[in-house]
Amino acid sequence: MKTSLQSLCYRLGLVSVLLGFAPLQPAGAQTVLHGAGSTFSAPVYRKWFDAYSKNHPDVQVVYDAVGSEEGIRLLTENKVDFAGSDIPLSDEKLAKLQNKVIHFASVLGGVVPIYNVTGPRNDLNFTPEILAGIYLGRIKKWNDAMIRSANRDASLPDAEIVVVHRSDGSGTSFVWTDYLSKVSPDWKARAGSGVTVAWPVGKGAEGNEGVASTVQETPDAIGYVELIYAIQHKLSFGAVRNAAGQFVQASLASVTAAAEGLNLGEGSDVRVSITNASGKQSYPIATFTWLLVPQVSSDPKKRAAQLDLLRWLLSSGQRQCALLGYSPLPEAVAKSELHTLDGLK
Repeated sequence: MKTSLQSLCYRLGLVSVLLGFAPLQPAGAQTVLHGAGSTFSAPVYRKWFDAYSKNHPDVQVVYDAVGSEEGIRLLTENKVDFAGSDIPLSDEKLAKLQNKVIHFASVLGGVVPIYNVTGPRNDLNFTPEILAGIYLGRIKKWNDAMIRSANRDASLPDAEIVVVHRSDGSGTSFVWTDYLSKVSPDWKARAGSGVTVAWPVGKGAEGNEGVASTVQETPDAIGYVELIYAIQHKLSFGAVRNAAGQFVQASLASVTAAAEGLNLGEGSDVRVSITNASGKQSYPIATFTWLLVPQVSSDPKKRAAQLDLLRWLLSSGQRQCALLGYSPLPEAVAKSELHTLDGLK
């Protein structure tokens, strides 16, 4: 009953935002913060916000998982107080905003190649060349020489590879194509990176659920989803060779390792890509996900609550990440962002 009621509240809040009305204020709450955006980070955000509100009963935080692009739109139209995004805004886009925003990395995530192929008893290994070749349409069969070379003990079928990609604009596709653009000049020249690209081959499916379902229902298919989704739904996903030449399977530890090599000073810009990071333990298709917060606010009460919430997320909240299935920020990154917070009013 509680879950259904919460779900209804989220839906009512989203409808009110889209219609341009302020969200309904929960009974007893003196200050309401409303956020929207990333679906990837929604589970951890809602757990965080519930935990924060229990310790701060005078503050209620509502979050609508509408996707990164929609969250950014709502923020720029001043319809929400903050946005969640898996895509950092470029300097060009930031310059066009009337109300400037600041990026705060909140947690780390990974994107993994999932597959449905008969034969291999263990998880498959994928090199950057294999993944780019498959998604460029140049590697067409599972028993291709490159795949067999990376999986010498696997029994691979003489079967056509069915390529699956996202049909909707997504931060997951942004991370996947950002990685392919780094490791494959051919991919970068032909398709590039973005929330949507002109896919050279394959069939589209909407959302992580759509990609996963299509792969599971289609023999000899390959696709990509977020790590947490793959773990929660017990999907088969492969290890990927990283920049140090090691085949690494995505995990909370290997995703965190991808960000540990960053040399961030106090107040540094965290709009950085960590795909194909150096380090033997680093999973190569890893990413930050960000909270976008206005640089200035006209509501002192909301601002005070917002800054306090961010301080909590970057300290106590980080200690809850692993229990929720997410990778916490490296200590240096959290410390840098706390320094940035000290300069905001």
